[in-house]
Amino acid sequence: MIYLDSAATSFQKPPEVYRAADRALRETASPGRGAYGAAMKAADLMLDARERAASFFSFPHPERVVMTMNATHALNLAIRSLAGTGARVVVSGYEHNAVVRPLHACGAVIDVASAKLFNSEELIAAFRKKLPGADLAVCTHVSNVFGYILPIREIAALCRDHGVPLIVDASQSAGVLHLDAEALAADFIAMPGHKSLLGIPGSGLLLCGGEAKPLLYGGSGSDSISREMPAYLPERLEAGTQNAPAAAALCAGMRYIQSRGRNDIEKHERELCAHLTELLEKRGEIEMFRPDPAEQSGVLSLRIKGRDCEEVGAALAEEDICVRSGLHCAPLAHSSAGTLETGTVRLSFSPFNTHGEIEKTAAKLIKII
Repeated sequence: MIYLDSAATSFQKPPEVYRAADRALRETASPGRGAYGAAMKAADLMLDARERAASFFSFPHPERVVMTMNATHALNLAIRSLAGTGARVVVSGYEHNAVVRPLHACGAVIDVASAKLFNSEELIAAFRKKLPGADLAVCTHVSNVFGYILPIREIAALCRDHGVPLIVDASQSAGVLHLDAEALAADFIAMPGHKSLLGIPGSGLLLCGGEAKPLLYGGSGSDSISREMPAYLPERLEAGTQNAPAAAALCAGMRYIQSRGRNDIEKHERELCAHLTELLEKRGEIEMFRPDPAEQSGVLSLRIKGRDCEEVGAALAEEDICVRSGLHCAPLAHSSAGTLETGTVRLSFSPFNTHGEIEKTAAKLIKII
């Protein structure tokens, strides 16, 4: 199998991730729910995950690193904390439904800072125009459809200048691109554990620079006599038993990235993307969405003239090549790029893909044509 769908979930994991999750399942109980060994080991594991994540993302407050089920859970927590009925929320034209649907559900007015695909200057200008008087801004760091790296530092600076709270969706950047939470000074940064951080499904992180409201209510292991959720983080946002095996896997994934080197992983994925582009660029039937390589992460979207994208994805699947086709839960991004009617075939790379796999994939695509 050639797996090229890491923008959805990283399928290949370092061996230490599997070992860490297995060990936690065998040796830990409920974190914060007892003074016996297995419970204390779980509590120590959760603390280790928070401290490692805080260090990894240059976030100075490990106690404000909240463990979530995924990035969608994290984004819902952030959005519900800052947006409500009638709030005007400025978003980029590349947001995932994990942003758009919660905003719609809470009655916010979604104001899109529109810009052409891969045009960062136009996007910055759109945010500059929209931000005055806004109640909130939400911006993805990297488009899940096109791998477009948005100018998040410039957008964060504009938000600070206008006093507008900012939520950053780092779903496609955390673990592979440099992300300095202290420099961004966003109110919230949300991310999954199961993508480029190489953890397992059922894990995510929310870095809370701002004040947060609970989304779920229940036991927290502290202040049990009160009917209110604790006023302090992380307990305020972590109702119920936390997922210690997922936290252990997430820690192992971050350790692997630090050991191999994030820059090395980023370079490897960019080289794979460039290699595939070079192999396909002379085929006139293939339309690839590819900017200056400095503006794109390890994701490549394409269309084949005269072929339905879903059919292309299915044909690759028959050859045991795993990609994703369609709208990728991001119709706003497709509207920005002019691909809403067709969708795209998305190929996304990981630290474990090889150039040999890229050559086989290019050959299969040409065979399909």
